[in-house]
Amino acid sequence: MADSDDASIGTSRQPVVRRDRCLQSKTLRRILAVLFGLSLFVVVEVVCRLLGVGNPNLQDDPFVGFSDLQPTFVLSDNGSKYEVPPARLKFFAAESFPARKPAGSKRVFCLGGSTVQGRPFSIPTSFSTWLEIGLNAVDDSVEWDVVNCGGISYASYRLVPLMQECLQYDPDLFIVCTGHNEFLEDRSYGDIRDQSPLLAAPHRLLNRLSSYHAYRNLLLKLRVDELQAEPRNVLNSDVDAFLDYHNGLAAYHRDRQWQRGVTQHFDFNLRRLASVAGDADIPLLFVLPTSNLADQPPFKSQHRGGLSPSELAEFDQLLEDAQSLMRSQPDAALAKLEQARGIDSEFAELRYHLGRLHEVQGDFDAARTEFIAARDEDICPLRMISPLETTLREVSSDTVTPLLDAHALLEAQSRNGLLGGRLLVDHVHPSIEGHQQIALALLEQLAAQGHVTLPSDWKSKAAAAFAQHYNSLSDFYFADGQRTLERVRYWTRGEADGPEWTESGDSE
Repeated sequence: MADSDDASIGTSRQPVVRRDRCLQSKTLRRILAVLFGLSLFVVVEVVCRLLGVGNPNLQDDPFVGFSDLQPTFVLSDNGSKYEVPPARLKFFAAESFPARKPAGSKRVFCLGGSTVQGRPFSIPTSFSTWLEIGLNAVDDSVEWDVVNCGGISYASYRLVPLMQECLQYDPDLFIVCTGHNEFLEDRSYGDIRDQSPLLAAPHRLLNRLSSYHAYRNLLLKLRVDELQAEPRNVLNSDVDAFLDYHNGLAAYHRDRQWQRGVTQHFDFNLRRLASVAGDADIPLLFVLPTSNLADQPPFKSQHRGGLSPSELAEFDQLLEDAQSLMRSQPDAALAKLEQARGIDSEFAELRYHLGRLHEVQGDFDAARTEFIAARDEDICPLRMISPLETTLREVSSDTVTPLLDAHALLEAQSRNGLLGGRLLVDHVHPSIEGHQQIALALLEQLAAQGHVTLPSDWKSKAAAAFAQHYNSLSDFYFADGQRTLERVRYWTRGEADGPEWTESGDSE
């Protein structure tokens, strides 16, 4: 009986074993099929890279193109140096460097907008110059040449071709400081600006693959109509900023979709900058620029949509009452402003007044929150807004690119921890002392990355070299800077002397 039972058990197990083996075999075949498919994909990607087909850094920006691109630097008449040509001096300050890099020297290119250029002064007191002076003061084993590529009103999308140009000049390091100028020029984003966040991440990954771009380019060649229908902004080589027109503030209105499109484009540009530098094996360092929070009212405020006439009248009355009470009864003024915020929290001027009152009352955290809200709700965003700051930090982390937070650096040295007018001369531009502080922080950053070794007395050496350079500057240099500052202030108020801007977007 026992033998019979054992036999029946053994017989019943055989189909189970066969089914298990069959299932394992099918699973193995599926895994091998997937691995084979992936291996083909890897082979295609490797072949594309070896042949230089579909190089991501050579692809057009899907958001904007340029009607023509003029070089920022050209050879001098005698061929001894590269210099900014006269046609580019409207946007770039005079700058040059040897055509042949001297042996034992290192060349650093600083890319960005007017903050990099040193406005309202110029290159001699920009952080790029202080960095060059500091490097040469503390490291006599290398001749450092820091080249200033700060273009007035230059946004991140204009820095990509600029970096690609600079690759031919034998760079050793790129420093990119950008974020303030993203809203200066007219661009539209169509469907791109509404891309789902779930699709954005895989699309960024695909954009790094040569095989993806090779396939896309082939597809577009086969579908000419689709290529011609793609939405694309074509910009001039020269910046065409809204505020270069008289009454340019009229061009700005609240547009959350456009803001999202600008933010996505900024993300794309930063990642492309990191990719261009990385593929060329050139170290890159990002700098998050500074914003005046405590001493800069918004440039333009706009009420939220949907306010009724009675709500608008109540809001205006509360704001007027609060302004009359600010000096004599700050608590009562704060209560009025809080009431007004309940009606419309998107009115930038209101948030700024709230920040000032919180600062007066010693609640500095609340003050900072309101100042940031005032900056972010500014209808004319001439200061880097929070979504762009977040994007820069995320890209820095994702691409393992070092980041110097210049705003936090200067904010830590400001009254009540609120960055204002002591270290900035206007809404975004650091004072000369501010530029010096950024340069010193960059020195420490470069030392941490192994680019330079700092002696124990490096700060005193740098300070002595800074003082010598500062004392060599003429009074005319500082007077000219003050005149430029006045022009910048007119510009931010929409009072530029360019053609008149009309609500239709056309100039007269």
